[in-house]
Amino acid sequence: MKPAPVTRRTFAKIALTAALAPTIIPSRAWGDDATPPPSERITVGMIGLGGMGMGHVGRFMKAAQVVAVCDVQKLHYRDAEWEKHAPCGRDAAQSMVEDYYGEQIRSGAYKGCDTHVDFRELCARDDIDAVVIATPDHWHALVTLEALRNGKDVYCEKPVTHLFREGQLVVEEVAKQKAIFQTGSQQRSTANFHRCVELVKNGHLGKIVRVEVGLPIGPSKAKGDPTITEPPEDLDYDLWCGPSLKLPYMRARHHRWWRWHRTYGGGNIMDFIGHHNDIAHWAIGVERSGPVEVEAAGEWTWPEFEAYNTPVEYDIQCRYANGITSSISNKNKLGIKWIGEDGWLAVSRGKEESSNPALLAKDFDPGPIKAYKSKNHANNFLDGIRTRTECIAPADIAHRSVTPGHLGFVAQTLGRKLQWDPEKEVIVGDDEADKLLKAVDYREPWKLPI
Repeated sequence: MKPAPVTRRTFAKIALTAALAPTIIPSRAWGDDATPPPSERITVGMIGLGGMGMGHVGRFMKAAQVVAVCDVQKLHYRDAEWEKHAPCGRDAAQSMVEDYYGEQIRSGAYKGCDTHVDFRELCARDDIDAVVIATPDHWHALVTLEALRNGKDVYCEKPVTHLFREGQLVVEEVAKQKAIFQTGSQQRSTANFHRCVELVKNGHLGKIVRVEVGLPIGPSKAKGDPTITEPPEDLDYDLWCGPSLKLPYMRARHHRWWRWHRTYGGGNIMDFIGHHNDIAHWAIGVERSGPVEVEAAGEWTWPEFEAYNTPVEYDIQCRYANGITSSISNKNKLGIKWIGEDGWLAVSRGKEESSNPALLAKDFDPGPIKAYKSKNHANNFLDGIRTRTECIAPADIAHRSVTPGHLGFVAQTLGRKLQWDPEKEVIVGDDEADKLLKAVDYREPWKLPI
């Protein structure tokens, strides 16, 4: 028997503790800026209230004013058993927000946090300036486009979209609306990545010849219970599946674990490429371009568990117009390694290594070429809204950083090397591959607005 629900105050206490605790992203990426007074705060709606979404609620309710939250499930505990994880979902988020704003509610300065099941209702509200999206990947594009077309600025988790063509349309719509957009590639707001980008850009490794981008290995077995069951009563599973196929419900393919089926996510390739390949592109100056050749190298391996269909082991080899080659693979050391004619430099979360240790000294000046710096990823987005200036992780750069992953899947599916025109975003001389790359097959009645 499922235990009785916990009280609202217990919700708030547990959820707030989890939201403000350290995550796998270094805490310095979020900063600790002082909370502005309510009269100066940007109003925000939160869409997607799983583990990452609840963390964003905790961050944005401090720096902005959260007025509404949205999720297709009322209450859950992510991939854990009942009450074995901080609570997630609409009720948990509403409780956390209202507990935090308790004094404002009592004074009448804040009317309370509304809840929505359908993201379209939240996006249509006139009292919301910006939307924060932390849904599964297959919802990123439709929610982002709905928010943009309702005049909202958008913070959306990485990868910026699930499908390549969706990414193109998001980039176009951001430009059309003159919107402020921030991708949740939080490494861009972390000092050690800034420093390594500057070291590469200032030529301390000489001419770069090779980049190794290390991503995690994928799971080969089921994560969670693989039993096919009826969805939880408080979950609108049809809406959760949305534009993607409605596969039979199982815990092993839902909260957190959805990413290992291509219907909803892109496995560890697309989960992490927007972090590490993003930094790799930044340092070698191709963040608004991309490779000219992409190949799925070696033998990719696949899960033993038939309900997952994203690769366990993989290697995507790229070549750029400037002669640099790269490998994006689980077989590389996690993080980024730039190899130049005069040495090498590697970086991961919280760690840097180099063939020349002098480059890593705290008092070493990388040189005159400086990287765009942000100490706080969420506040960089809010500052962008106030000043109408570009954020550190805009939509077009995020789209370009994950494009080699999309191309890698196409190359592996068709079993051939692809020639890519990064300016026109076309696979050259291969109509079949280009059609596959840009395919969008939504489940009715959902349509990609073009």
